Amino acid sequence: MKIAQTAGLTALSIVAGFANVAQAQPAAEFYKGKTIVIAAGSSAGGGLDTYARLLSRHLSRHVPGAPTVIVQNMPGAGSLVAARHAFSVAPKDGTHMAIVLPGAIIDALLKGGDRSAYDPTKFNYIGNGNTETLVCVTRRDAPVKTFADVFNQELVIGATGPGSTLVDGPQVLKNVLNAKIKIVAGYKGSREVSLAVKSGEVQGVCGLAWSSAKAQYPELKDPNGPLQVLVQENNKEHPELKGKAPLSFNFAKSEEQKAVLNLFYEPAEYTRPFLMPPGVPADRVALMRKAFMDAMKSDELQAEARKSNTEANASSGEELQAMVTRLYNSDAKTVEGLKNALAK
Repeated sequence: MKIAQTAGLTALSIVAGFANVAQAQPAAEFYKGKTIVIAAGSSAGGGLDTYARLLSRHLSRHVPGAPTVIVQNMPGAGSLVAARHAFSVAPKDGTHMAIVLPGAIIDALLKGGDRSAYDPTKFNYIGNGNTETLVCVTRRDAPVKTFADVFNQELVIGATGPGSTLVDGPQVLKNVLNAKIKIVAGYKGSREVSLAVKSGEVQGVCGLAWSSAKAQYPELKDPNGPLQVLVQENNKEHPELKGKAPLSFNFAKSEEQKAVLNLFYEPAEYTRPFLMPPGVPADRVALMRKAFMDAMKSDELQAEARKSNTEANASSGEELQAMVTRLYNSDAKTVEGLKNALAK
């Protein structure tokens, strides 16, 4: 028995020793022969999946050791499944990355309380795949012709589940600005909502990133086509939509409403956030942040993005980390206002 116990302890010591060696290994050497998994917190074909796969095809060339990069879809609860997995289950050695919806980042702020089990401020943010503007895309044959009409005429839109911008975006329009929006939730992903819009099952979709809108609704290229951008859900215009669709922010009637909209729209711009778990060695985080930006800015990735009608205007992990810090230092009254708006 003592021999068996001794052997067991020795084996554990050897495993622990290998783990310590792996953690101590320089980042420039660590990734050789490794596989990096990017968990996409959405179903296949959605916006998060698109950016995860776009990055996966180019990242390896910019990481020393040229590791294999694969994508694993992990949909559920508005990306909370993927975010919580990254926080508490995924390996903390730099081989796991996730891309999640912004709702998964702001969730803990709005729920408050103990964040020991899930704290978005402790993630290592690697970068943002695109600085986005959320939009409402509607059918031209819908009764609502302009965004001003939505305060008098009901607009029926399709959506996915709570935590998704397809739900949170229109909830904010509805509950902060008093827009008459009926949200038909429960679609599996944005592609399924797209089919519902095109078939006339619903009249439109809101909270959709402009990059996804262009890819999923090529009809928007035709100024007289069957679909239109009804409103930009933001506090500043997207260059491509300047003068073509109003800003929802301009419909706010009080400073309180403006403050709540500003709080919601800042993280909504970072709709393609890539992150790593807490505890990843700092040198590997730094290496992956650089590799991310190098890959996103590369001629090869940009050419592929243009070919697929996808925007890839990346921002750094440092910028994303700073945004999350600002977010979690927001005024309590404004946080409560946004919390109420999303809960109704």
